[in-house]
Amino acid sequence: MENGQLNWITGFIWNIADDVLRDVYVRGKYRDVILPMTVIRRLDAVLEPTKDAVLKLSDQLDQAGVANKHAALRAASGQAFYNGSPFRLRDLRARGNPQQLKADFEAYLDGFSPNVQEIIDKFKFRNQIPTLVEADILGSLIEKFTTFDINLSPEPIRAEDGTVRLPGLDNHAMGTLFEELIRRFNEENNEEAGEHFTPRDVVRLMTNLIFYPIWDDIKDGTYRVYDGACGTGGMLTLAQTTLEQLARERDKEVSIHLFGQEVQPETYAISKADLLIKGEGVAADNMKYGSTLSSDAFTAIVFDFMLSNPPYGKSWKSDLERLGGKTSLTDPRFQVTHQGEELSLITRSSDGQLMFLINKLAKMNHDTALGSRIAEVHNGSSLFTGDAGSGESNIRRWIIENDWLEAIIALPLNIFYNTGIATYIWVLTNRKPEAHRGQVQLIDATAIYTPLRKNLGKKNCELSAEQIQQITDLFLAFEETEQSKLFPNAAFGYWKIVVERPLRLATLVTPAKLAAFKQSAPVKLHPAAEHLAKIAGGSEPQRDFNAVEAQLKTALKADGLKLTAADLKRLRDAFTEKDETAAPVIKKKTKTGIEYEPDTALRDTEQVPLLEDGGIEAFFQREVLPHVPDAWIDHDKTQIGYEISFTRHFYKPTPLRTLEEIKADLEALQAEAEGLLDEIVSPGGELV
Repeated sequence: MENGQLNWITGFIWNIADDVLRDVYVRGKYRDVILPMTVIRRLDAVLEPTKDAVLKLSDQLDQAGVANKHAALRAASGQAFYNGSPFRLRDLRARGNPQQLKADFEAYLDGFSPNVQEIIDKFKFRNQIPTLVEADILGSLIEKFTTFDINLSPEPIRAEDGTVRLPGLDNHAMGTLFEELIRRFNEENNEEAGEHFTPRDVVRLMTNLIFYPIWDDIKDGTYRVYDGACGTGGMLTLAQTTLEQLARERDKEVSIHLFGQEVQPETYAISKADLLIKGEGVAADNMKYGSTLSSDAFTAIVFDFMLSNPPYGKSWKSDLERLGGKTSLTDPRFQVTHQGEELSLITRSSDGQLMFLINKLAKMNHDTALGSRIAEVHNGSSLFTGDAGSGESNIRRWIIENDWLEAIIALPLNIFYNTGIATYIWVLTNRKPEAHRGQVQLIDATAIYTPLRKNLGKKNCELSAEQIQQITDLFLAFEETEQSKLFPNAAFGYWKIVVERPLRLATLVTPAKLAAFKQSAPVKLHPAAEHLAKIAGGSEPQRDFNAVEAQLKTALKADGLKLTAADLKRLRDAFTEKDETAAPVIKKKTKTGIEYEPDTALRDTEQVPLLEDGGIEAFFQREVLPHVPDAWIDHDKTQIGYEISFTRHFYKPTPLRTLEEIKADLEALQAEAEGLLDEIVSPGGELV
């Protein structure tokens, strides 16, 4: 079918909303009726040629007492679905009684097979029927969709002389029509568009990134494609189209199986309906409803290609609670052993975007030559949010140290419908080419875009076909340029070290302090306080707490008194103050030396790059000890972290102006000021 005819049909259906639904529905709710009715009419038109055969077989099975007729009726319809009601949609146009029309229409909907029932239910279309009947527009709606002025059937409509009056709509054309309707409705409701609709230009770039590097390695065979946040299914269908095209160009026979999961009911219904009306019943059955994070529908399947635009900045707290909470979570996707260390991959509950990436990594195929390739969209927080040891940092560490991260591409701002923030495409694979191993490519594509003539929500730019290819070429070249930089994996890692300094205490027991202590402390501590007053009383504080404590313990022992560690700490808190000139407080003495008690107020942390020449000790000697000679590293608290900073690697400082330029500007300002002064002050010094 020609694009002009397809656009005309799309416009016709679009105008049904204005013709029939205006004054009954607000504009933002048109989709609640038009999308499910488009699906129903298409399915109805596809089933028309075999309708009589389905009804006949259904009667025969009823007479034979067969309860489960599903498989037989599917076979009779020749499709992955059927309708066992006595009605065709066109039959319902003649109903004059609104209540009779309502009853017959509901019976007609009830006649669809279970897979269509699920679509109708997720659209919540039955909820619209009372409104349509009450406004007496259900009949008009059905008549508009079944008019002979448009043809949603795969078969052509012919004139009386047998010539084709309206061409049929094949599955591809119908899918395109449906996607165009979705796009238009998304544009009408821009606040929600980006939640389930990724711009087609971004999807095309993502498919290039996962397919182009291995297109010469595609063999005859079966490939699985997965999207764990599939929305309306656009990424999956475009990925399928791209892979099929690459296979045809190389004379390869490929069988592509699509798998997706979606948590939003309507968008799930759209994804499943889109595949059904394209004639892909098996793929439609592989679309699953529910949360990918807490109710994974594909626990035992691995995939060859995976791509997603998961929600970012969105809480996944309810999923986390269903999984058992952060401390009791046992899902193997999110708990891994890496280099002998147990790593928690649980991110903060306020943002679950990286959890979708972990889900994909758990489904990588490790048993084929191609392995798995992944493209996923994230915002900037996935690059750097989370300190060393946090879930986010551990995820980055796990990915990079396993050498799975191939590239990250920074996209132009305002390229999505509902956000203007920075977005990035992560590209991962468990089969890096030999020349790429141990390295990560960062591509700055923020300046590669075409402005839109009219904004679509917050989207004010797009990627042209040439620009998509330009970014793809940068990725494939894997070379250092102004927009492409290559880094060793370790360049993004660091040690987080804890730098301690000793606690230094001076002891002074004044009469006022002693009296206050006796009023609040237990009686058993009073003798110890008296001993401490004898040791550290007077006008000058004792600046060696270790000596004071030793004398106190000796005096207590002589009196037969023994205090607990908590009692001694209470005494210390009451009669000591921090003093930088005092001796360090000894925690314990070991065979290797003295261990001092750290001052938590002076505790600091430093990030030491993994590529630091000489490692942690060299950094410590150079950057810390010259400033605080009494510092030491608590090695038990050292952690490894990873973060990726595009700003640091692609920052272009504004060149400083020359002194001559600054001088010229100052002289110009001075001359301008003198001119203004001459205008308001007369030669005699009086105001004009």
